[in-house]
Amino acid sequence: MEEELKCPVCGSLFREPIILPCSHNVCLPCARTIAVQTPESEQHLPPGLPQRGSAACPDSECAAGGGGGDHADKLSLHSETDSGYGSYAPSLKSPNGVRVLPLAPPGAAPRAPAGSSLTCPQCHRSASLDQRGLRGFQRNRLLETIVQRYRQGRAAAAAAKCQLCDRSPAEPAAVLCEQCEVLYCASCQLRCHPARGPFAKHRLLPPPGAPAAEGKGAGGGRRAPTCAEHDPESYSMYCGSCRTPVCCRCLEEGKHSQHDVKALGAVWKQHKAQLSQALNGVSDKAKEAKEFLVQLKNLLQQIQENGLDYEACLVAQCDALVDALTRQKAKLLTKVTKEREHKLKVVWDQINHCTLKLRQSTGLMEYCLEVIKENDPSGFLQISDALIKRVQVSQEQWVKGALEPKVSAEFDLTLDSEPLLQSIHQLDFIQMKCRVPVTVPPVPLLQLEKCCTRNNSVTLAWRMPPLSHNPVEGYILELDDGDGGQFREVYVGKETLCTIDGLHFNSTYNARVKAFNSSGVGPYSKTVILQTSDVAWFTFDPSSAHRDIVLSNDNQTATCNSYDDRVVLGTAAFSKGVHYWELHVDRYDNHPDPAFGIARINVVKDMMLGKDDKAWAMYVDNNRSWFMHCNSHTNRTEGGVSKGATVGVLLDLNKHNLTFYINGQQQGPPAFENIEGVFMPALSLNRNVQVTLHTGLEVPQCVKQPKLPNN
Repeated sequence: MEEELKCPVCGSLFREPIILPCSHNVCLPCARTIAVQTPESEQHLPPGLPQRGSAACPDSECAAGGGGGDHADKLSLHSETDSGYGSYAPSLKSPNGVRVLPLAPPGAAPRAPAGSSLTCPQCHRSASLDQRGLRGFQRNRLLETIVQRYRQGRAAAAAAKCQLCDRSPAEPAAVLCEQCEVLYCASCQLRCHPARGPFAKHRLLPPPGAPAAEGKGAGGGRRAPTCAEHDPESYSMYCGSCRTPVCCRCLEEGKHSQHDVKALGAVWKQHKAQLSQALNGVSDKAKEAKEFLVQLKNLLQQIQENGLDYEACLVAQCDALVDALTRQKAKLLTKVTKEREHKLKVVWDQINHCTLKLRQSTGLMEYCLEVIKENDPSGFLQISDALIKRVQVSQEQWVKGALEPKVSAEFDLTLDSEPLLQSIHQLDFIQMKCRVPVTVPPVPLLQLEKCCTRNNSVTLAWRMPPLSHNPVEGYILELDDGDGGQFREVYVGKETLCTIDGLHFNSTYNARVKAFNSSGVGPYSKTVILQTSDVAWFTFDPSSAHRDIVLSNDNQTATCNSYDDRVVLGTAAFSKGVHYWELHVDRYDNHPDPAFGIARINVVKDMMLGKDDKAWAMYVDNNRSWFMHCNSHTNRTEGGVSKGATVGVLLDLNKHNLTFYINGQQQGPPAFENIEGVFMPALSLNRNVQVTLHTGLEVPQCVKQPKLPNN
C-alpha cells in the first residue's frame, strides 16, 4: 500500500495532499514547484526572460510544461496570488520533466503569475491558474489521515522489539503478554511463554502499533469536517453536478439550487457499495493470479526436469553413432539449451510481470480497504469516483490470456537416427506439433457476478476452468425464446462476454454456453435464468438523433436549434408486450405542431414525424390534433397542448394498436391498428418546443372516455 501513499513528484509520503481536477493527488509543496508559465502570460514577460520557441527555451522543453496550445484540455484552476513572479530567473525542471517556476528568494512566499498553469505529473493534463491559486484545490483529508496513521504504525512497529531476544538487533515483537507486561517475538514466545501450565490463562495481545490495535480508534476523536466557505457549518448534502459536499448555507445561498443535490450519507453509502463491489472483482483476479504463480513455479521445475531428460536422450543417441556425429552432437545440444533457456526466460518474464501486476493490485486493494474504513463521507466522496475507476481499470488489466502460460513444459523435439552415415551432417530436430492428443474443451464456467439484464437486453460472461490445457477455438452461446421454447444460437466466436439486445420485456430467458475446438464441441455449461424488465426505462438517443436536436437532463429533455421539424428516437425497441410513456411539454411558443409516436430505426429525421412510411404519429397544436402516417392526415380531434401539458403514448403490441392521451384523457380513437414489427419511441419538434420524457410507467388501467373526432 505504500506506493499509493507516495507523491508522484517527490516520491515521499504525501504532505498536505490536494486533489487535482483530474482526481490525482499531489503534495501542496510539490504543486507549488510544478506550476508553469503558459504562452499567454509569456507574451507579457520582460525582455530578459526567454520566450517559447527561442534559443533559450527550446520548443521541446517548453512543451513539456503542458502549455502546448491545446486549450481544449485545460481545466480551470487557480493561482496562489494575483501578482507576478517575485523575480525573473531561469526556469527549472521538476522530477517529472516539466518546466517549473523559479525558486522564490529565502523568506518569500511562493507565488505564481496570473497566466500560470499546472500539469498533473501522472496524466499530464494541464490547467490554467487564476487568483485563488492552489488554495482553490480541495485538501484530501482522507488520504492525509491514512498517511498519518501509516507513519505512526510504521514507527510504532519499528519500536516494538522483543525484550528477551539474545540477538542483536532484537527481533520485532509479535505479542505482548498482558499479565507479564513483556514483549515476545514468535520464537521467544514459544520458548519462554508457552500456552500451557500457568501461562495458559495469560492473555496475549498484539504489540503496540500493530495495525489491528492502531486502526481500532483511528479517527475516532477527529472533529467532523466543516464547510470551507461557511465555517463552522458541517457538510450535510452532496452536489452531484459539482461533485463536492455542501452545507445547508450553500443551498440557501442558491449556488447549488439547480444542481443534483442528494443526502451526504446516502451518496456515501452508494459509493462505498460500488467500491466494495469493484474490489470483489479485483480480489478474485488476485486469487487467480496467486494460483497462476504457483502453476508457473511448478512449470519451471517441469521444464528443468524435461530439459535434463532430453539432454540425456540426445547424448545417448549421439554417442551410439560414429565419430562423425560428435561435431553435430554439439550443435544439437546447443539447440536444446537455447530452447530450454528460451522457455525459462519466457516463464521468468511472465512471473515477473504477473508478480508486478499482483503487487500493484494488492497495494490498491489495501489502500481502498483503508479508505472504506474511514467514517468521513465528504472525504471519501472526494476520491471515491477516481478510486472506483482505478479499481475497475485494475480489474480489466487481467485480460484474456494474461493468466495462461506462454510456453509449455514439453520439448517438442525428437531426433531421427536412422539415416545413413552420409546424412549425419543434415541431422536436425523434427518438431512434433501435437504430441499430446487434443480432446474437446471442458465445461465453461458462467461468471454470474458479471451476468445482468438492462431493459430488454441481457449480458452474459463466462470463462474456462483454471489449469485447463485443452485448446479452445471458440464458444457457442444459446438462448431460448423467453417463453420456455427451444434454445437457439445467438453468438459464435472467441469472446467470453456477449450482450443480446432486442429481447421481449417482462420475459424470462434461459441461457447456456459451450466451447469447441478441432476435436469437437464440449459439454454445455449450467443454465442461467435472466429476467428482463417489467417496464421499459429509456431516454432519447443522441447517436441517432438529427444534428439539430439538443438533448439535456441526462438525455431526457429535448429541444431543437431549427425552426424546421427534426426527429429524435428513444433508446428502446419494442416488438412484443404493452408499453406506455409520457412526454411533458416544458415550453410551447408560437403555436408549433410537435408530433409524438413511434418509428422504425431508418425513419427520415429532417421532417415532421409521420410524413414517411416509417413512422406513426399524432401531431397537435394548441387547439386540435391529427393522426398521420405516409403523409396521410386522419381523425381530427379537438383539444390541443400548451405549456405544462402531458402527452401519453400507449403501444399495445399484443393487440397491435397505438393510442394517444393528452393530460390523462384519450385523444380520439385508437390511432393505428394492425401494426407489427419492431418500433422505437419517436418525437419531432422545432425550436419553439421543449419536452421531457418520462419512462418506466405502469400502463394506465382507467382512462377517461375519448373525444369524438371531427372528420
